[in-house]
Amino acid sequence: MPLPDFNSSGDLPEGVYQSTADEIIARFGTGATQRQDVTARLLRIYKLAGATGKLERFIIFGSFITSKPEPNDIDIVLIMGDDFNLNAYAEETRKLFNHQQAENEFGASIFWIRPSMILLESLDEFIEHWQLKRDRTRRGIVEVKE
Repeated sequence: MPLPDFNSSGDLPEGVYQSTADEIIARFGTGATQRQDVTARLLRIYKLAGATGKLERFIIFGSFITSKPEPNDIDIVLIMGDDFNLNAYAEETRKLFNHQQAENEFGASIFWIRPSMILLESLDEFIEHWQLKRDRTRRGIVEVKE
C-alpha cells in the first residue's frame, strides 16, 4: 500500500506506515541536493544497523518524511533485539548508538532501545509516541519493512 499524500501541514497523516526502503527513497529521496544528501545518510544508517543482525524495527520521523524541500537531518528510532550487545561491533557502528556521535558522524538524530527496556507500555505504543511533534500535534511516521 503506497504512503498517503501529505496533509495541509505538509506531514503524513497520523499513523505508523510501513514501506520498503526503495519506496521511501522513491517518495522522499529526490529533489533538492540537500534531500538527496540526507537520503544517502539514511541508507548508510540503515545498512549499518541492519548489518548487526539485531535490528528489529527501523522507524523514520521528522522533516525527512514531510514536504519540506530541504530537511536538515534524518530522525530515526532503532529497535534492537534484546540480545544486542553494543560492544560486539566496530566503532563506526557503535557511533549509531551514541546520540551526539550519530549527530556528528551521520547527520542524524538517532534514538534506540531494546524491547525489554520498555516497562509501562507495549512496543507499538512506544513507537506510536514518535508521532507527536514539538507543537503537540501528531503526524505520520514510517517504518521500513523489507
